[in-house]
Amino acid sequence: MAMKKLEGKVAIITGGASGIGEETARVFADNGARAVVIADILDEQGRRVAKAIGPKCSYVHCDVTDEDQVKDMVESTVQIHGQLDIMFSNAGVFSDSDQTVLDLDFSEFDRILAINARGMAACVKHAARVMVERRVRGSIVCSSSVAGSKGAKKGTDYYMSKHAVIGLARSASRQLGEHGIRVNSVSAYGVATPMVCKSFGMEAEDVEKVFESFASLKGIALKVKHVADAVLFLASDDSAFISGHDLLVDGGVCTAASWS
Repeated sequence: MAMKKLEGKVAIITGGASGIGEETARVFADNGARAVVIADILDEQGRRVAKAIGPKCSYVHCDVTDEDQVKDMVESTVQIHGQLDIMFSNAGVFSDSDQTVLDLDFSEFDRILAINARGMAACVKHAARVMVERRVRGSIVCSSSVAGSKGAKKGTDYYMSKHAVIGLARSASRQLGEHGIRVNSVSAYGVATPMVCKSFGMEAEDVEKVFESFASLKGIALKVKHVADAVLFLASDDSAFISGHDLLVDGGVCTAASWS
């Protein structure tokens, strides 16, 4: 029988109604998590995913740009399940932005940063608070992107938001280490999630071909399962002495001289 890496753990996954979050919820449940709480703003879809995964999975509405909703989500999870061991702060938006520094539209800039950076910080803050209060040696994983390790000729707002996530995880790891709490980030290259496909106006197979053309690793397309498995590694005791790390799941993209 395969070892259950999250046996008895309670986890929250924001942005869990689709894409990477949805797959990670399944992987967590399959690895023995006692409770997996999916948080999202896509209520119907989130409830459907939770029902499909099974009784250990539940759904809660949460807009991460509203700190009160984040706080309530975390506190209700602890009240219902008695603990919180894992926070996968995954809620975010993909933006195929054409914004340059010279022509920044700050209304769009503020929207992206409110979700990808401020919302991420709220999730880390409130998860960490209950972990510290209850003396839980928890694991917090943040979704960033290869965009957090590179610059680009456009997309300034989006790239800034993903750099912010990595900075958050590294700083939080320094601050929370004394409490035994690990904080890491996972940075995936392009994954053909529903949100990305919609942004590109393309089918998943076509999006995968575009992304694969830039990766050094050939013959394989990045799937949500690859990213979910990386999150599982960072959430579990397999990475018990890893903190402040940004795990690239990029097929060698970031080693390339140019990819954007």
